[in-house]
Amino acid sequence: MFSYKTKGVCSTKIELQLSEDGTVESVAFTGGCNGNTQGVSRLVVGMKAEEAISRLKGIKCGFKTTSCPDQLSKALELALAEQKK
Repeated sequence: MFSYKTKGVCSTKIELQLSEDGTVESVAFTGGCNGNTQGVSRLVVGMKAEEAISRLKGIKCGFKTTSCPDQLSKALELALAEQKK
């Protein structure tokens, strides 16, 4: 299980699990807009992390420079880097 402390969003933490081939197996947000974070989590399960990153990276929430989906892309990037070590 990989844990990421979010920055600049209502959610405070993202926990995720990747398979050996980099497929997203699970995602759980702590805090944030419950319906939206559940929806994003369910949509990326079964997707290759690289694909999820390319779809989510750079999404903004209102006037913020980031969003929960953007933070998930950052968490996935770090999880992939950790996995390759």
